[in-house]
Amino acid sequence: MKSIFLDYNATTPIAPSVQEAMLPFMAEFFACPDGMYAASRAIDEALEDARGQVAHLLNVTSDEVIFCATGTESCNLGIKGAMAEHLAQRTPCHMVISAIEHPAVVGSASYCQKMGCDVTVVPVDRYGIVHPDALLDAIRPTTKLVSIMLANDETGVLQPLRQLSNLCREREILFHTDACQAAGKIHVNPRQLGVDLLSISAHKFYGPKGGAALYLREGTPIQPIIHGGGAEHSLRAGAENVMAWVGMGKAANLVGRSIDAADEKLTGLTKLLTQKLTHAIPDRVVVHGAKAERLPNTLCINFPGVSGQEMLRRVPELCAATSASDTVAGKNCSPVLAAMNVPTQDRQGTIRLSVGWYTSEEEVNRAAELLIHAWESLKH
Repeated sequence: MKSIFLDYNATTPIAPSVQEAMLPFMAEFFACPDGMYAASRAIDEALEDARGQVAHLLNVTSDEVIFCATGTESCNLGIKGAMAEHLAQRTPCHMVISAIEHPAVVGSASYCQKMGCDVTVVPVDRYGIVHPDALLDAIRPTTKLVSIMLANDETGVLQPLRQLSNLCREREILFHTDACQAAGKIHVNPRQLGVDLLSISAHKFYGPKGGAALYLREGTPIQPIIHGGGAEHSLRAGAENVMAWVGMGKAANLVGRSIDAADEKLTGLTKLLTQKLTHAIPDRVVVHGAKAERLPNTLCINFPGVSGQEMLRRVPELCAATSASDTVAGKNCSPVLAAMNVPTQDRQGTIRLSVGWYTSEEEVNRAAELLIHAWESLKH
């Protein structure tokens, strides 16, 4: 049974040319990049080439790219690192996150809260959007950092980051965004977004797991959270994951050259999938965030009167996810959909479908047929 992979928001396959670029660094080029000999210099140059490729994807300078192991680490460094000095001084400090953040951001904010920082969770509307007025209401004189994601991994909804970051820039408040779900799918430019810190992860755009980065605007105050040697401008101690970071650079180069063409394809496939499902179950399905600007590849859809988990059990050849893959006693307990005030019954039947480079129209048609059949079998 050939599987149909529609879970590209969870992870992506490594592109063949990315794998090819990584292979020499598994064996032949094994030296550490900080040595004085030729082999080390070659590896150091490869790393800096990769850093330049990531910088080019984001339209920033190479010095503003800090390599990390995961998007989670990048978010932790961006948030904890930016708050470290305030926490150490034990002076009143405050930060703001949104109600739909990834656990990496929520967990980092919770850590800061335990260390003495006040944390406010700003709400979203029924479309999953943080409104500037809501952020303005949350900001205090002691606010030092705001972290709001660029694109939500469940709904694909994009936030009006420029409007939100402007509010912070006017008040000299640092702004971090988790852009892991957006980078490689849409154009991501930290300068245009007006952010100070931005997190991305390679395995979301056809690169390897183990490669990620933090954009750190020049002059932004930050402290390391991993201590040891002087790697990554002394912000990320430890032996460099050369293979993964070289792969990340190659992947950044690939997606950077194909975003516009991929956008057209992914938008078309998502539209086709939406039409197939809504036509078969008219006036009953709910597309979460339908009226908001979204990623081109993401469809978060509720199938009425059934369990999303049970539906996917009936189509084992389909690789997809219930919203957030977060269930308790068989019920979808997605904090994102809860924050959007989606009724419980509409959360329970929600499935997230995300297409990618290697998705075909035939796979989309087949997936729609399988899902429709599964829903009908559960309803009867």
